This record gives sequence, structure tokens and C-alpha cells, in this order.
Amino acid sequence: MDLDEPRLIEDAGVAARVAAIIEPSLKGIGYRLVRVRVTGHNGCTVQIMAERPDGTMTVSDCETVSRAVSPVLDADDPIDKAYHLEISSPGIDRPLVRVSDFERWAGHEAKIEMRVPVNGRKRFRGIVLGVENGAAVMQRLDPKPDEDARVLLPIRDIEQAGLSLTDELIRESLRRDKAAREAAGTKDPDADDVELDDASEDEASDEAPASPKPGKGRRSTKE
Repeated sequence: MDLDEPRLIEDAGVAARVAAIIEPSLKGIGYRLVRVRVTGHNGCTVQIMAERPDGTMTVSDCETVSRAVSPVLDADDPIDKAYHLEISSPGIDRPLVRVSDFERWAGHEAKIEMRVPVNGRKRFRGIVLGVENGAAVMQRLDPKPDEDARVLLPIRDIEQAGLSLTDELIRESLRRDKAAREAAGTKDPDADDVELDDASEDEASDEAPASPKPGKGRRSTKE
């Protein structure tokens, strides 16, 4: 996957400023930014969601990203108060933010919300079939009797999109993660013992421990 492939769904406000600051550093060490969120959790938390170009992200990767982005955030200081920095993987029911995401996860269920209505509606749920002429192709799960189940959703008009958590998606995510770890020579010796019933969203949402960060005029201990 291309590290320079642009995101289709951009962040806004403070999150957009954080994204602009950290994205060059992420690319420099071989990772792609998925999403930035700034919330009021624990006073203020900056969540940076990232991944390798193949879509994988381990706890070790999260720690690597944390070490890379912390200095640039300290230097530019986009948050005007103390905050916790949290680095995470996209998780199993991940957001779809690039054209390649709709291609890579074709065959799986997703929810898509449009900025501009398509056939009189903005929300769609169905199976992603891929990309065609700049549009995400979806086989709807809930069409009315007089509606075509297959719909084209212009990617430029998508407000947000994300995979739905299903048993099939969990199995596929575990399979891909195992294959990526084996290819990288980092196979988890216990990976073969993971059962579907034991898999959860948390298992595929690796994250580094949140680190308190000082904001302007604030002082905090950095873990």
C-alpha cells in the first residue's frame, strides 16, 4: 500500500492541526495515519489511530509511533492544556478512510454515511464490493422491494464509513494479522490457540498506554 495515499475523510478543528503536525513523522517511519480524535476523556485525550501499510498494528508499533510523534507534538504544542496521548490501531470494526480500504475489505459488511444524499438517503448498510469509477460499490442488506440492492456511493461525498463487527470479519482480521506477523518473523506462539469466541474488539485494537502530556503553561509527568 502507498504511504502517500491521501485520506478521504479528514479531521476537523484541533484534530486536524494534530494530524498535520504528526503525519510527516508517521510517513517517515513507515506508518499511515487513520484518524485523530480529541476528547474530554481523562480531562483531555488525544487519540491517534495509525497502521502499517498492510493494515496491521501491534502494541510494539504503537510504542514506536508514540516515540516518533511525542517530540513533534511537544515542539508545536497544538493543545492549549494538559492532555493524555493515546496511540491505537484501527481495531476490527475499523474506519474506512482511503480508497484502498474499500478495496482491501471488499466482501465485508460496512456502514456508510453520506454528506450528499444518494437516492434520497444518507445512511447505508451492506456488503462492500469494491470501488468503481470513484464510488464505493455496496450491496445493500435492507433494500425496499422497488429498490436496487446494488448502489454506487461517490467516495468524495462520504461523511464517514466503517466496518461492522461480524464473526466473518473477526476471523478474517485474525487470519490477516497472523499472516502479517509470520511474514515479518514476529509470530505470536499463542496465536494458533486463539478461538473466535475469545476474540473481541479489544484484541484487535492494540494501543500503547496513554501518556500524560504537558500543554501550554502546564506541567505533567510523561510516562
